[in-house]
Amino acid sequence: MKKGIAVVSITLVLSAVLAGCQIGNKAPEPAAQDTGTASVAVPWIGTKNTTRINTSDPIEAAVLVSRTLWTAVSDSNRPASVVLTDVSNWQIAAVSTDLIHHPSNGPVLFFEKDKVPEATLEELKRLKPMGAETNDNIQIVIVGPVSASVEEQIKGLDIKTDKIEGDEPAAVAQAIDAYYAKVAGELPQAVVVGSMDSPEYTLPAVNWIAHMPEPLLYVKKDEIPAPTVEALKKRGGNAAIYLIGPESAVSADVENELKSYGTVTRISGNDPYANSIAFAQFKDQGTKFGWGITTPGHNLSFLTPDDPMLAIAAAPFSHLGKHAPLIITNKDGMPDSVMEYAMTLQPKFQDSPAEGPYNHAWITGDSSSITNAAQSQIDDMLEISPASGGNPHTGH
Repeated sequence: MKKGIAVVSITLVLSAVLAGCQIGNKAPEPAAQDTGTASVAVPWIGTKNTTRINTSDPIEAAVLVSRTLWTAVSDSNRPASVVLTDVSNWQIAAVSTDLIHHPSNGPVLFFEKDKVPEATLEELKRLKPMGAETNDNIQIVIVGPVSASVEEQIKGLDIKTDKIEGDEPAAVAQAIDAYYAKVAGELPQAVVVGSMDSPEYTLPAVNWIAHMPEPLLYVKKDEIPAPTVEALKKRGGNAAIYLIGPESAVSADVENELKSYGTVTRISGNDPYANSIAFAQFKDQGTKFGWGITTPGHNLSFLTPDDPMLAIAAAPFSHLGKHAPLIITNKDGMPDSVMEYAMTLQPKFQDSPAEGPYNHAWITGDSSSITNAAQSQIDDMLEISPASGGNPHTGH
């Protein structure tokens, strides 16, 4: 892992930066800010409009995201429960982010095939999840296949656990849909449907399902798996289906077949960058599904399309604090479509930049994933500027 960070200007230790939905959060004492991830020399790196989770290791990134959002210094800022899943399976990990939402109100953390990493164990001990009241006070939900050795380590924590088992992604997605309906007491009529084979097009849905109760269900390019059909049938023909991705990921034939189970709206772009922007901009005024982010004063979460697990680790950034949709970008800078989208969101002031509003971005991954120059470019594009044009510092 690379630790050279000299270009970026300000180092932020952010255990308590976000209040979000957790009213009354208080910053921990400095001693409480030890990350528990000693291999990340500088966990957070900030500029005036961006904050970087400074690791490209998904296990460590998930821990740092958790520490950023859940300060865990009082019951008001502890999670109810934590989702644990295998770091090697993006399809199962992606659908598990539906459980980030209330009533769990907790992060996704990762285990490996035969062990729970020390960073994950330490984070579970720090969080001390309170237990979800509507889910029999469960503190950890394990999603997907899990080895006996991993279960033994979790058992040693003396934490109440539950499991959503299975190793086939579409079936696990169906099981999570049913599980959420049970613990939340509602079956959302709206669902997101995405390709289980094209993470670069499906992953923007992860931030939405972490933010709202709709599940992610899977299809293949030319086929709807049986578990997905069963989940859709539970909506009684009235599902509001939001299909993410272009026809190169999910065919027109599958789109037409989905119409047997409700209304279908495809949200797509011709490449992963345009696709993520389309999903961030989309809003169904009838159902209120979608981010609808087309004006200044918002937060974005930037990742590259190369590592789905980093995107899943960062999904809680859409749940608390400055709720953020996922925007796909390049390692070395914004593609033209992302640059143009950022320009539409750029805040303008009339008399003074103190008027706001302000933009912010989360960047997940170290400089080997998104360079320091790219972070600086994102920072520049989010900066407030005068409505009249000219010097952005006019009015200071």
